[in-house]
Amino acid sequence: MLDWLLPILISAALLLAVAGMLKRISLWRAGQPEKVNFFSGLMAMPRRYLVDLHHVVERDKYMSKTHVATAGGFVLSMVLILAVHLFGIENRWLSYALLGALVLMFVGSFFVWKRRRNPPSRLSKGPWMRLPKSLLMFAVSFFIATLPAAGILPEAFGGWVLAVLLAAGIVWGLGELVFGMAWGGPMKHAFAGALHLAFHRRPERFGGGRSTGLKPVDLNAAKLGVEKPTDFKWNQLLGFDACVQCGKCEAMCPAFAAGQPLNPKKLIQDMVVGLAGGSDAKFAGSPYPGRDVGFAVGGPNKSITEGLVSPDTLWSCTTCRACVEECPMMIEHVDAIVDMRRFLTLEKGNTPNKGAEVLENLIATDNPSGFNPGSRMNWAADQNLRVMKDVKEVDVLFWVSDGAFDMRSQRILRAFVKVLKAAKVDFAVLGDEERDSGDVARRLGDDATFQSLAKRNIAALSQYKFNRIVTTDPHAFHCLKNEYPDLYPAGQKPAYEVLHHTTFINELVKAELLNLSEFKGGTVTYHDPCYLGRYNGEYDSPRELLKELGIELAEMERSGFRSRCCGGGGGAPITDIPGERRIADMRMEEVRAVGAELVAVGCQQCTAMLEGVVEPRAEVKDIAELVAEALVEEVSPAPAKSREQSKVAKKPLAEEVS
Repeated sequence: MLDWLLPILISAALLLAVAGMLKRISLWRAGQPEKVNFFSGLMAMPRRYLVDLHHVVERDKYMSKTHVATAGGFVLSMVLILAVHLFGIENRWLSYALLGALVLMFVGSFFVWKRRRNPPSRLSKGPWMRLPKSLLMFAVSFFIATLPAAGILPEAFGGWVLAVLLAAGIVWGLGELVFGMAWGGPMKHAFAGALHLAFHRRPERFGGGRSTGLKPVDLNAAKLGVEKPTDFKWNQLLGFDACVQCGKCEAMCPAFAAGQPLNPKKLIQDMVVGLAGGSDAKFAGSPYPGRDVGFAVGGPNKSITEGLVSPDTLWSCTTCRACVEECPMMIEHVDAIVDMRRFLTLEKGNTPNKGAEVLENLIATDNPSGFNPGSRMNWAADQNLRVMKDVKEVDVLFWVSDGAFDMRSQRILRAFVKVLKAAKVDFAVLGDEERDSGDVARRLGDDATFQSLAKRNIAALSQYKFNRIVTTDPHAFHCLKNEYPDLYPAGQKPAYEVLHHTTFINELVKAELLNLSEFKGGTVTYHDPCYLGRYNGEYDSPRELLKELGIELAEMERSGFRSRCCGGGGGAPITDIPGERRIADMRMEEVRAVGAELVAVGCQQCTAMLEGVVEPRAEVKDIAELVAEALVEEVSPAPAKSREQSKVAKKPLAEEVS
């Protein structure tokens, strides 16, 4: 019976799957055009799947091994099933290979079933709970059906009763794993995910690369930002469909943990609802905190924020990229959120709370707080700093950023200046020619203001010669390094290197240009700023520098690429969407958990957020302040030493940590 039935069942499943795939592709292609290299993407897909994606999955050893066995066994099994049971190739060794692949798949499926018996809260339930049974049924049914082909059992073994049972199991397995893969079942990600890796919006991320700068907006476009699902790029829609609902993004999201109305997994699934049409009634994961499931309705050409996603959900994001860093399918949540913010800000003017005021201040005064631009250098009245318009050429340009208008941040700036002077660094500042980097405007969705500020800053920078820009502000560091190059005139690129001050000070120490005493305080922990760590991969230099001070860090559980955001990025303090608690309070609890008396930081915004936690709490200091306090004496070069000789030898940036 199975001799003639199996080829029919397999052929039917494949034909229906192809029809479903074509339908799914039509949904993705309803998005906006985006140029991709189809051939190169398809050729690169195996490596991206087996190496780049697996590097992320491997952080969870249990799931890594399970995924290799289950997915690897399934793919190999399907290829051999086509050979043995569809095309009827009679080869005993081929049949034995199929049996081995099915055993491998069965073992992996068993561990999937074991995990699903008591799943963590972040995992979606619903249809996902039947997936282990479907995987096991597929493996067992085809294993038994293959035994006669391998010569282990006689052809007519078990009679028609066994044949009917096996046919039922095979229909179940094929229906879930082949038909369902194309028509929206739990295995949907296997099809969408593979193509997502091939046509990823940020191919630079593969092969150990890093791509974190937001894509610039065409300000001459008919519509600015994303209003409807079809306003997304087609490969963004493809990326949403690749979500496996594992909830790793949910578990890492600081806004979700704080009880704000954001769950990155639910957001991506809402985008899937939007591209296909319907409601979120079948969503079987955690809802947005304070929001019930079942009331979100959307469609490809319906406004996202009018029935599908609340604007408060979009404004809750701190843009920390913890979700992106953890996603095993390498989905770009932050890009999607900012794209939707752009429509709300640029087209609707709906930036909540102090957002509109901050954006108006940036336009009127070049800084978010509305201070007189001419007072930007007041903090340095006693510092005797050189200004670029006077000297024209230096080794290092110190980018002061908007800490110049904040009394607490000014202490960090003075500390860094003290360090620069102690090392005899040839540096200067832009003075009143420097404007806000535009970071806040860009994260709030106002790309017009960002581009205006960036182009004016680029014009100022282009007047002078320098080798490096160094800043104490990771947000400005990120903009200058990763986002400004897109806005240079055609054919031009920056001729300078951009460094964070911790990286630069670490170079000074290694070059023995600073004489430091050992730190004599208590227990110290280090807080990784999101825009230094996850955005730019700089985790080592701050730690190396603290070690040079004789500090043995008490690392928090959430550190490095898994560091918890302070809550200060993405304009979150400006939009101020209420939750159950403050993100900074949660971070300070983690500081207390390791018994730290001092938190070393490398970001002015992080300093402000952590010092905003109600005392008693640990002391908060920038690394520049710790180094300045540890200075014993200035290293005195020979009197006749020229400026050229005093330049710090260039060294490569610390190796990026994935």
